[in-house]
Amino acid sequence: MENFKRYIVLWISQSISQLGSSMTAFALILWAYGQSRSALSVSLMSFCNYVPYILVSLFVGVFIDRHSKKAVMLMADSAAALGSLAVLLLLVTGKLSIWHIYLVNAVIGVATAFQQPASAVAVGKLVPKDKISNVSGMNSFSGNLIVVFSPMLAAALYSAGGLSLLLVIDLSSFLLAFLVLLCLIPIPDEIEKKEYSSPFAGTAEGFRFLKQERGILQIMLTMALINFFSRLTYENILSPMILARSGDNQMALGFVNACMGIGGIAGGLIVSFKKESKHKANMIYISAALSFLFGDLCMAMGRNVLWWSFAAVAASLPIPFIMAGQNAILYGRVPQEMQGRVFAVRNAVQYSTIPFGILLGGFLADYVFEPFMGAGSSLALGLEKLVGSGTGSGMAVMFLCTGICGFFVSMTSLFGKEIRKLNE
Repeated sequence: MENFKRYIVLWISQSISQLGSSMTAFALILWAYGQSRSALSVSLMSFCNYVPYILVSLFVGVFIDRHSKKAVMLMADSAAALGSLAVLLLLVTGKLSIWHIYLVNAVIGVATAFQQPASAVAVGKLVPKDKISNVSGMNSFSGNLIVVFSPMLAAALYSAGGLSLLLVIDLSSFLLAFLVLLCLIPIPDEIEKKEYSSPFAGTAEGFRFLKQERGILQIMLTMALINFFSRLTYENILSPMILARSGDNQMALGFVNACMGIGGIAGGLIVSFKKESKHKANMIYISAALSFLFGDLCMAMGRNVLWWSFAAVAASLPIPFIMAGQNAILYGRVPQEMQGRVFAVRNAVQYSTIPFGILLGGFLADYVFEPFMGAGSSLALGLEKLVGSGTGSGMAVMFLCTGICGFFVSMTSLFGKEIRKLNE
């Protein structure tokens, strides 16, 4: 229980640091869009973050298992902070360009590839197994609280002091989290001494372990497909669709985004306090199916803020249940000495589809679905009865497609033989 109390201190300090980083990320979007007036330039910021993260995750597991988790977390956080410091120095000297942000985002992606699995293993060492689902709910709660408040805080502070003020706040929050972890949080370690012939040998071991734990591997593969469908729309399409269908009503967009965060907060709170489910695999896929069914489909057919807000809550509320079920299975079935490798492989596999979803979503909206709905074909006229007509209707059809595909993948996965074994 003493370790669990330490984890709560760590969680609070890390959440404050994440709030600072999230506000900086939002401010960088405002700055970059103000410089280029290009939506693609904003999408590339996410792309440059995700691709290095996925590539490095392929071989980082061995490093995590063979080194102090606390030291890895401190070094990774420091690398990300140095990126923010570099942006600040370039900004105050008048030399900051968008390509500098792409480069810094790539560095942050590499740092995150080390930090996330190290942090995941540290959680397993500090938190009793019967509290893992509750901790997952706590993380979902804090993460969605940040989603709700960071854009508003960042916009206000950006107007008051510009990008430099946000960067100073980000660095200050990092320093707080760094000192808390360094001075107050001892993390017990079992350092693996085994020698490996190459950085990819440990990754191969992780995959060999997953070949024996086929249910866990199938969860990772199906979640990769589910992530693809969700990022195809929500990452790029939600904001322009609502703006297009509401007459550029930014208040409507802000309210819908806030409702998405509120849904996540509610889900995180429920998971934090509920008893751990005995049927964890069922919880993962039923939650995903409900998110697609009531979130994406209602978002597609909605014509006003009330509908879109309901859809936002319906889409985000089940997400903490998905994460809690997956974490409970991983911590319960993966030996501690293997967790670094397995979590790194999970990150590489499960998130590998996200960059493609980010880029493909914008392309399909601009060059396929919007022109198709404006062409007046018989199929387009039929779809208009479901999603309406005019600008934004093509993006609404994309939500219709992801809702159907995501629901089908989720329910099909639920009946997989190896996945069902994880309920036992």
